[in-house]
Amino acid sequence: MLPTALSGAVAGAVRRSGARCSRPLAATVAAVDAVHIVSARPVGFHTAVAAHQIYTRTGDKGTSSLYTLERRPKDDLVFEALGANDEAASAIGFAREQLRAAKFGGGGEEGSSAAGASAARLGDELKEILCVLQDVGSAVATPRDSAKRAKVERTMFQAELVTVLEQWIDDHTATLPPLGNFILPGGGLAAASLHVARTACRRSERRIVPLVREGQVDPAVGRYVNRLSDYLFTAARAASAATGEADVVYQRPRSAPDDTSR
Repeated sequence: MLPTALSGAVAGAVRRSGARCSRPLAATVAAVDAVHIVSARPVGFHTAVAAHQIYTRTGDKGTSSLYTLERRPKDDLVFEALGANDEAASAIGFAREQLRAAKFGGGGEEGSSAAGASAARLGDELKEILCVLQDVGSAVATPRDSAKRAKVERTMFQAELVTVLEQWIDDHTATLPPLGNFILPGGGLAAASLHVARTACRRSERRIVPLVREGQVDPAVGRYVNRLSDYLFTAARAASAATGEADVVYQRPRSAPDDTSR
């Protein structure tokens, strides 16, 4: 696979499709065979995008390139982290489509309107998160202990994005009933899909943490992915409420009755 350094193109392309990207003119990169993105160069505030051929055969021997142009085996920890990040992004995109397809309602016309507004906000947030996960991939694909300073600076992760997630969590939590029990995955298709995305995000975090510990990845990336799973849990609850579903709560299973027939 070709190493793909993306300047504002990915963010710009997604923005033109309706997404709000956190870093519309910042460089993003992806160097994992599971992710196929275009490369681009910035032209002022506009971006020229040139699509690469999808297959290159360069990875047929089991190696792939980082943004630093270093080639590593595809089972290297960096590619494990990039793949897990891609899985999390795909799960979030799927959950967002489930949310878009859901019906909102309950509580009459006013309740239906409020539920629709809540779902629309969730959809916007999930779009922005998908953009940020490209930035996560950029940081992971540029090991700080070996990359040149210019490339590290170009792919620097914005630590303040963690605070944005925390604010979203607080905003949604304020509209939801207090937690009194463990919440189980469920509560409608959209909510259940967000729970699947949450578990994918946790796997991504487990792959990124060792790289942070070794100094290859900015600690802010680890904090963001950690907070993202908290957001997805809260978003699942908000999606349940927006679609008129209830949280699925844990109940201690009853003990099996004694079999007295023997």
